[in-house]
Amino acid sequence: MDYFDFHHHKKNISFGIYNLDLTDKIPDSLYSVGIHPKDILYDKITEQLNWLNENITENCFAIGECGLDSFVPIEQNIQEEVFLRQIEISNELKKPIIIHCVRKFYEVISFRKKANQAMIIHGFNKKESIAHDLLKNNFYLSFGKAVLYNLSLQNTLKITPLNKIFLETDNEDFEIATLYEKVAEIKGISLEVLNEQILENLEIIRHG
Repeated sequence: MDYFDFHHHKKNISFGIYNLDLTDKIPDSLYSVGIHPKDILYDKITEQLNWLNENITENCFAIGECGLDSFVPIEQNIQEEVFLRQIEISNELKKPIIIHCVRKFYEVISFRKKANQAMIIHGFNKKESIAHDLLKNNFYLSFGKAVLYNLSLQNTLKITPLNKIFLETDNEDFEIATLYEKVAEIKGISLEVLNEQILENLEIIRHG
């Protein structure tokens, strides 16, 4: 069985969404393209947004990763401006948004009302209360390697509805199948049911 990798940085994975870097060529498989908070250049925001628009083709599944990060040395108001511009592109092109968020979850939640398309928090590994607030605001959560060993996160996964879940390797070196097996075990379902549900979730966010 093939397992869909929702967010990855590996060019050898064809069944998933590749995160396009600034210097990459557009791949033949599905990909996402966005301006990460750490990559924002104050004096080149217009050029960066032009780059983003120029790299959106039929194979572009989502805008991102983009979002807010409290650890990068970019002012909050600039991060929010660039995030909002990408939300507007998402709305215009009807593509979901893959979100990078570090200690800015409630700020990200405040942007939800501006987005018409699905918003997915990638690499989610925070506490249950944050997951609850995100789910209440109709976010999807994409889980990664931390689910394999983080007991608190496993409990968060248990309360996350199947129709709000994606799974990813991000830039970690492990097999996505291992994650699917663990999640199926935690949720008490078969691999087939989990796989079918995630593919269904993909179709839902793709078509709004």
